[in-house]
Amino acid sequence: MPAPEPPDHEARFTALFEATHRPLLAYAVRRVADPADAADVVAEAFLVAWRRIEDVPAGADARPWMFGVARRVLANLHRGTRRRLALADRLRAEVVEAVPPPSDDDVGDVERALARLGDQDQELLRLVAWEELAREEIALVLGISRAAVRVRLHRARRRLADQLAALAAADDVPRVRRTDRAVQRTDPAGQVISGWAPARPGTEEA
Repeated sequence: MPAPEPPDHEARFTALFEATHRPLLAYAVRRVADPADAADVVAEAFLVAWRRIEDVPAGADARPWMFGVARRVLANLHRGTRRRLALADRLRAEVVEAVPPPSDDDVGDVERALARLGDQDQELLRLVAWEELAREEIALVLGISRAAVRVRLHRARRRLADQLAALAAADDVPRVRRTDRAVQRTDPAGQVISGWAPARPGTEEA
């Protein structure tokens, strides 16, 4: 007696998809705010069905089984959305506490000069002055070599100095300006070090 042929999983899945994908899509669209989310829900539901094709009931019971899968996927989506919104609210509150928005009086010459530089120069100088990263750390952040960091940092500092000089000339009154609180650095004794300090030395420089 010949052995029974193995079930054709692909054929079963194709038949299941053809019979249920439109009703499932309509079900999901009515329960999400963004139609793109509905497509994701249905795709995830059919991924579950493919992995568990042997558990899918035969005949008319396959349709409600798929609705049950889609319902669980939707529940996971809504839980994830709530978690993301809660986290975003918490981060917004912490950002306001940690970095208050600057007022017009807080904007010093350094920040004004920095705003005149290109995006790459600004990011590089902020990584040094704000995040206090070493050159080898900046290289990892930017995806460039440590030597390239050294060259770019030298050029960025020179361009910043040029912009500071231009601002001083425009004011036509030589005076020492304070640096902005967001970019100044302090020594271990708590004294403010004016200007832009060099990046922390790398491992071999220390």
